[in-house]
Amino acid sequence: MSVAALVPTCFAGWLVYQSMHGPVGDDGAQRVLPLPSTSAPANPNEQTDGKAESPTSPASGKPSSTDPQRKASGTSPAKGTPAVPPAAALPLSGKTVVIDPGHNTNNVNHTADINRLVDIGTTRKECDTTGTSTNSGYAEASFTLDVSRRVRTLLAERGAKVRLTQDGDRSFGPCIDERARIGNEAHADAAVSVHGDGSAAGNRGFHVITPASLHAGAADTRPIVAPSGLLGAALKSHFATDTGSAPANYLADGTGLMARSDLGGLNLSTVPKVLIECGNMRDAQDAAKFTDPKWRQRAAEGIADGITAFLQGKR
Repeated sequence: MSVAALVPTCFAGWLVYQSMHGPVGDDGAQRVLPLPSTSAPANPNEQTDGKAESPTSPASGKPSSTDPQRKASGTSPAKGTPAVPPAAALPLSGKTVVIDPGHNTNNVNHTADINRLVDIGTTRKECDTTGTSTNSGYAEASFTLDVSRRVRTLLAERGAKVRLTQDGDRSFGPCIDERARIGNEAHADAAVSVHGDGSAAGNRGFHVITPASLHAGAADTRPIVAPSGLLGAALKSHFATDTGSAPANYLADGTGLMARSDLGGLNLSTVPKVLIECGNMRDAQDAAKFTDPKWRQRAAEGIADGITAFLQGKR
């Protein structure tokens, strides 16, 4: 074969060699290049062995648990659905609230127990009472527990740790001194006792009771008078707005706020605490509200909103 015929053949062989092995690097090492593929996958995430991790499942198209975008953002890339916000992002995260449902539906069966006298600092009073009711027989204790449970749900959704002094799980009570102690031992940021009043017909509307300043025996409300006053004002404002109810027309000069020194649950508290009488259960107009589940939900919202405003430093 002539030299002229060999030259093109050798040159072609050199090109094939270079395409397979690549150029020589600065260190003298030969760089091996991959052979070009004639069947490259259409999906850049797909591997030739069929085992590649992909942001979506080939069968369902749903995001994979390994999708880095989903992990980083907390949302579904496909739908943009926000994940459940972390507790720290909720408005009442880190706050503790104690809700005290007044009385107990079982108290009527434990008169000897609830008539036992307990020390409230200024005097001695009955452990608890049976409470009042509407003229149709809807008990105050049933109302207070229902509303308190609703308040608990609302506050928990906002990130608060909520404790009830009783949840229908006690044979009677608890006594008024224990109700205060539960809030104290929980180091509650706020505590609210929920009640319904039992005044004469024609007397209607709600009012909020705050602790009077006193220091007697085991009772010393002086450190909590100011914050309890702020809690009471916030509660009054939001309860009126959310329920449409007016402040009581039969006491506190229609202001809806009053201080008292004869209530053991307030006297013995060491945390900001108030008591709300949501209306007069003996008045027909107010009674119609108490027996309406929709109004009870609004009452719970008013209480929860008042507590929330107080804990956020608002009115």
